[in-house]
Parts: sequence; C-alpha cells; structure tokens
Amino acid sequence: MDERHIRVSRTARYFTLGTTGPDTRQLWLVCHGYRQLARRFLHRFHRLGDDSRIIVAPEGLSRFYLDDGTRQHGPDDAIGATWMTREDRLSEIHDYIGLLDAVVGEVQEELGGPPESLIVLGFSQGVHTACRWVVAGEVPVQRLVCWGAYPPDDLDLDRGLARLAATDLVLVRGLSDPYVSDAAHQHQEARLAEMGVPFRTLTHPGGHDLDGDLLRELAG
Repeated sequence: MDERHIRVSRTARYFTLGTTGPDTRQLWLVCHGYRQLARRFLHRFHRLGDDSRIIVAPEGLSRFYLDDGTRQHGPDDAIGATWMTREDRLSEIHDYIGLLDAVVGEVQEELGGPPESLIVLGFSQGVHTACRWVVAGEVPVQRLVCWGAYPPDDLDLDRGLARLAATDLVLVRGLSDPYVSDAAHQHQEARLAEMGVPFRTLTHPGGHDLDGDLLRELAG
C-alpha cells in the first residue's frame, strides 16, 4: 500500500469583527480551540470591537458533529472544528499555515498595507496553530498570546526562538483551568526560560475559557 498526497483547492472561511478604515491601527488574528467554530469564538471579542481594531477569526479546515456519531444528525446538532489531528499531521500543519497566510494577506490588502501592530492570540488547541504560524512566517508580530496552552514541543528551534523572542509573548492561565496544573505551568515557564525566550504570565480566576476583563487589558 502506497500513501500519496495531492494538492487541491478548497474553500475556507473566516469571520471579522470591526471594519477596515483609516483609523484601524491593530489587526488581531485569533485562533479558536478544539471543537469550536470561529463565529462563536469571535463573539467573545465583541467588547474589543472599535474603529481602531479589526479582529479576524479563521476557522480550522476540518469540521465534525460533536455527538458520539451513533445516530442520524439533524439541523440542530452542534458542530465544531479542529485545526489538525495526529493523522497526516504535517500536511495539516502546512495547510493551516497557508490558510492563515492567505487570511492575513487579504485583510492587509483591505487595510492598504500592514497595520501598526499585529496581535496573534491562540486559545487551547489554537495556541499550537498560532505559534506555528508565527514561527513559519515573516510578518512582524507585536504580541503573541498563548491562552490555555503553550508553544508546541516540536517548535522549529532554527527560527522559532528568534521569532518568539521578537514578540511580546504572553502566557495566560485560568487559575481554575482543569487542563493546566500548577506543575505543568511551572514546567512550561522553565522550558521557555531555558530556551532564552522572554515571556510574561497573566492569570484570571476562571477555568479553560477566555476572560473578558483580561482581554480588555491585553487590548490596552
């Protein structure tokens, strides 16, 4: 049995909050977590929307029903998306990096060029997506927010350390997050410190979720 790959063209989607205009200074690229859809994820950023900021939420290329798959699906069944799985993972990583490149390129074209600042935020599974895109690219990123997860272990060290160090790297952790223990967080802080990557940590009292007050603080 031979495994083969073929490049195909397909339609991806993304959602935006805010409008592009002469007062737009910030572009936010926000990557949802596992089982989420970009439209619902973007609702969490509504209080950040104003003329100075456009927030862009691409959606993972793979969607699926959220039930256990043992019954016929109806129009009200919930659907989520994922950026990748372990199956053919390198191809999926390549595809979603290309997707984010295309999305940012299209929005920058609407802006008439790069914004004054590009903020990249990943939540949960979206943290790995955001980090890989930042490391793979050439676009200057002012801030990278890793919310509820950490840069992937298989980070490209040849260019990854310099790319991360060039950003304001922010780790965000919910103090009640069941997926991130104190020990796990300390391990990740020690790992980044050992690699020489500057970072800062912010916390909120909630769990594995976005916190509106902290989002507004990050938006300045």
